Amino acid sequence: MSFATELASWYAQFGPVLFVAVVWGLVFAGTGLLVGAFIPFITGDSLIFAAGIVAANFPDVINIWVLAIGIGIFAWLGDQVGYTLGRHYGRPYLDKRQGVVLTKAIANAEKFYLAWGWWAVVVARFVPFARVLIPVIAGIGKMNYYKFFSANLVGAVLWGFGLSVAGYFAASIPLVKNISYFLAVFFIAASLVAGIRAWYKNNKSAKMAPLSTKL
Repeated sequence: MSFATELASWYAQFGPVLFVAVVWGLVFAGTGLLVGAFIPFITGDSLIFAAGIVAANFPDVINIWVLAIGIGIFAWLGDQVGYTLGRHYGRPYLDKRQGVVLTKAIANAEKFYLAWGWWAVVVARFVPFARVLIPVIAGIGKMNYYKFFSANLVGAVLWGFGLSVAGYFAASIPLVKNISYFLAVFFIAASLVAGIRAWYKNNKSAKMAPLSTKL
């Protein structure tokens, strides 16, 4: 809970309105501005789960439903921007910003997307490297806009709204505390397993492919 404690200090410094705005802004910047590729711990799962905990500690001034719905909206908007950047600017946009770590992450995201398609956009919300890059990769691959739109919406609701509300109930209702933590851990773990499975499946297929297809 150290991150939740630090987030509470943000609340003390900024006040409720600015605190909520900062959380929304970081959620958007995580994918919309690719900030999550460099500081994933600030723009990822821990941020929104901890934000829900802070809302539970200050229920009179932070409405969890406003916070959670806003997180979902800005998570959705961030991915829409990422998709648009990928579709209209493509690989050159990423090439200007990649180092060794980002290069590897892009390769993994491409494999993840090719293996899962529509579901990759949904599941990517819970996988750090995929969360940032899958929207851009989907845009580069010219994924059908309406398919991306729907997958992005489902992922934003499950991740942004779901995890922040889970954090709220984990802190505010002792009886469901363990269940809330279990659900959060379950979704994150399930998504990571799906990502590892997709990576393994893609690597296996690549090794088994004829030499002519690799040239």
